[in-house]
Amino acid sequence: MLAHPTLDALCDVMDQYLAPADQDLVLAAYEFAAIQHEGSFRRSGHPYIEHPLAAAVTCAELQLDVPAVQAALLHDVMEDCGVTRDQLVAEFGVDVAKLVEGATKLAALQLPNVEGSIDRGVQAENLRRMFVAMADDVRVVIVKLADRLHNMRTLDAMKPEKQIEIARETMEIYAPLAARLGIWQIRAQLEDLCFKYLDPNGYREISQLVASRREKREGYLGDIRAKLEAAIDQAGISAQVSGRVKHLYSIREKIKKYERQGKSFDDIYDLLALRVLTETTSDCYSVLGVVHGMWRPLPGEFDDYIASPRPSGYQSLHTTAYWQDSYAVEVQIRTHEMDREAEYGVASHWAYKENRHNAINDRERMTWLRQIVEWQGEQGGAEEFIETLRSDVFPDQVFVHTPKGEILALSAGATPLDFAFRIHTDVGYQCVGAKVNGRLSRLTTPLQNGDVVEIVTSRTARGPSRDWLNPVLGFVTTNHARTKIRQWFNRQARTENIARGRDELERELRRLSLKLPNVEQEVMDAVRAKTMEDALALIGAGDITAHAIALKVASADDEVETATATEPAPSPSREAGDAVQVVGARNMLTRLAPCCTPQQGDTVTGFITRGRGVTVHRSECPNILSVTDVERIVPVRWTPFQKATEARLKIVGWDRVGLARDVAGVCADENVNMVSFVTGEPTDGAVTLTFTVEASGLAQLQRVMSKLDGVHGVMGVEREH
Repeated sequence: MLAHPTLDALCDVMDQYLAPADQDLVLAAYEFAAIQHEGSFRRSGHPYIEHPLAAAVTCAELQLDVPAVQAALLHDVMEDCGVTRDQLVAEFGVDVAKLVEGATKLAALQLPNVEGSIDRGVQAENLRRMFVAMADDVRVVIVKLADRLHNMRTLDAMKPEKQIEIARETMEIYAPLAARLGIWQIRAQLEDLCFKYLDPNGYREISQLVASRREKREGYLGDIRAKLEAAIDQAGISAQVSGRVKHLYSIREKIKKYERQGKSFDDIYDLLALRVLTETTSDCYSVLGVVHGMWRPLPGEFDDYIASPRPSGYQSLHTTAYWQDSYAVEVQIRTHEMDREAEYGVASHWAYKENRHNAINDRERMTWLRQIVEWQGEQGGAEEFIETLRSDVFPDQVFVHTPKGEILALSAGATPLDFAFRIHTDVGYQCVGAKVNGRLSRLTTPLQNGDVVEIVTSRTARGPSRDWLNPVLGFVTTNHARTKIRQWFNRQARTENIARGRDELERELRRLSLKLPNVEQEVMDAVRAKTMEDALALIGAGDITAHAIALKVASADDEVETATATEPAPSPSREAGDAVQVVGARNMLTRLAPCCTPQQGDTVTGFITRGRGVTVHRSECPNILSVTDVERIVPVRWTPFQKATEARLKIVGWDRVGLARDVAGVCADENVNMVSFVTGEPTDGAVTLTFTVEASGLAQLQRVMSKLDGVHGVMGVEREH
């Protein structure tokens, strides 16, 4: 047998849970892999066999069954050594061959480049294959996670751009996938390794902060651990208490959260965590009583994942309490069996000592996985499938209850309308209201853990409102709900969609002082439509919002000019607040024209004045269109730097008490400053409000105008020249 240090580590781990005869099966797979990879080396210069060995150690640490550990050792022999499936079947059996074949197919997934660019259709197909493979046999993806973990540990041998490329994909796909499967020990390692390459300065800074205070924090941890152990023992409960400091990436996320609250690293004391393992579930709640009896719990920091497990099967009690004034510690309480589930997640269901029948039954906990595979067949394209994964599979979750007590997991920030579509598509279509915890609530209300949600439906309802697809209004946050809403509108008559799309687009363009006939080609280019009718039908069906198209069209000319300009980069301008550059010139004095108040993103034109530099107008400004001395017209473009600039808006609405207050409230909510405000004389019950706002750019201005259009009593909002 070929000797190798990592092989000794594998044998040590296998001794903990595998019988000698089963260890011999694993070692036979090692000998086969070592012979196949003989003479092959990794970029680091180390023998290639180190990689499958390391992956096998990870799988053994998760106590996977013999075929899975064998597959980890053999996962590259088909791709790199030309070994056939028939050879593997003859040597190790059908189960191992199937796992190796699945891992080989996943290994062929195309990665995005350093800029993140990849054909979206290819990426969607790659991810679909991964989820289908996982639904067929989750061990395939666990082997892939072990493979990725060792690749991340040895990433130093790669070129810097490749390091960023692989780390980004790992952070976006594999670390959340490990979390979704409940394999927290792999998730934590992947996040820390990605953090190291994606933000090396931040990684170094937090590592130094943690190291510089390690002795002090370990002292704190030892003290509170001893106090809790004594209190639990006095209560007559059999339990084990251990302490830890959270991993670096989770500390980084905690620091960002606390910085938003004006706190420093020294103020963060819930970086410390105690874990208490008990014999029974009732002991868990008894220990919780001991903790809250000793220390004051933080409001809103208690989660009962025993009564309401996570979809991955994770169970535990979480609480955070003050053990001294302003000093908090997180305490996790669970049984030994729950701890095994927490550490190994779905991998624990395949442990060698577990009953195979129970392992198959445990897949019932992974309903989310089957839903993803089913939803994939309903998606309209690659973009929607990828967004479904990002929004519905990988983010943080909230757990809410139906009126009958059933638990549903939704992505954080989900609304009652998202809940309705998760229950059933028809419930979403017929939804007219919602009750949260027995009280009527808006459909845009973000749901919280433990909420009881009841959907109010009407059989006479005409279906979804198009406002539900407006991201500014916040009716839905999950891509699953958005897809179902779009499908409903897609079933409507094409003629209606075209007419509706034209009305919506003309309204949005009118706010930007643009006319549809003048920008039809830009609209078609923006949605990649062959005809204008196709483009309008897409907008009318809700596949893309008129708001987004208007923004693209308004900035299209400027983007083209910026991308194709060959002149030397000009230095920043002055009076225009570094917002505008004169193409091909340096140090030109510029200012924004007060007659049309151009915004970041508007198509703009410069006019050379006598003694005042270049005045920047919106290209459709009547003053610039009437210029006869064309030699004084110069091309200008926006710089990436954004500074608040002024825009004049006009609102026509019904004259009512509080209209001006509500308009000012919308501006305040969007952090838009109102410079001036003029109210016209009421005419026939209608009033005109004219005011000037300071916006950071066209996107913010459009968002404000969209919300102003929804204020009660407002009949129209437009931007004045």
